Amino acid sequence: MEFLREYWWAILLGFAILGCFVTVQQGNIGVITMFGKYRRIMRPGLNFKIPFLEQIFKKISIQNRSVELSFQAITVDQANVYFKSMLLYAVQNEQEETIKRVAFKFISDKELMQTLVRTVEGSIRAFVASKRQAEILTLRREIVEFVKEQIDVALEDWGYHLIDLQINDITFDAAIIESMSRVVASNNLKAAAENEGQALLITKTKSAEAEGNAIKIAAEAERQAAQLRGQGVALFREEVAKGMSQAASEMKQANLDTNVILFSMWVEAIKNFAEYGKGNVIFLDGGSDGMEKTMKQIMAMQQMENNKK
Repeated sequence: MEFLREYWWAILLGFAILGCFVTVQQGNIGVITMFGKYRRIMRPGLNFKIPFLEQIFKKISIQNRSVELSFQAITVDQANVYFKSMLLYAVQNEQEETIKRVAFKFISDKELMQTLVRTVEGSIRAFVASKRQAEILTLRREIVEFVKEQIDVALEDWGYHLIDLQINDITFDAAIIESMSRVVASNNLKAAAENEGQALLITKTKSAEAEGNAIKIAAEAERQAAQLRGQGVALFREEVAKGMSQAASEMKQANLDTNVILFSMWVEAIKNFAEYGKGNVIFLDGGSDGMEKTMKQIMAMQQMENNKK
């Protein structure tokens, strides 16, 4: 007790000296006030302050912060849309004016968070209210860009800036999801039916084209074959006529009856019928009367040809 009475001033001086030094952690900036009025900021590390006069009003984190949002919006066609998103934001910079805005704009971080969340939700609801339910799923990027454009000015005034807004999930009421599934299923069935119809049409078309080409090729081949057969028959007849003319001329020079040629042709015809008939039944009058009758008919036909010439 005697020691305290004699050296109280030393103890008080020791506490004063200790109170002169303040440590600020990395990623934070201290805001110093004096008699309730802003005085200066403290950077990370060991800092000096006037004991008993200067006070640490707040330590502000300049690290990134995130918050998850879950809320509901209504489209222009009265469909309920449920959003789940993640908001990433941070202090705009480490400048003194920015730190002052961050420190004194809101009473606490709770009020800042509440205002920020409500601002983002309001921006998304305003955007969704102008769109139809069928459009929402394809507008994630547009929603994010709209929200950033709407709240960037407000955040800058508060000393913050929006780093990223991710819309992780967009859902609808069960009835809407079921109807959307039916629409997708019906569209898929329609597309499948159209594809099958196109495939069948192509198959039928190609088959008809192939059949038509086959008929054309067969007809062309038949035409060429008939032409060649006709040419062969014409050449055969020409050679027969030449042979018969030569034989008839020689028989006339030998004072022989040219009808022998016709008789020889008749005999050769019977021989060919018997040799190449392949078992088919051919009725011929092989008697002398039949031969004489046939010979007369052939001579009559030959006489008619000579008269025409």
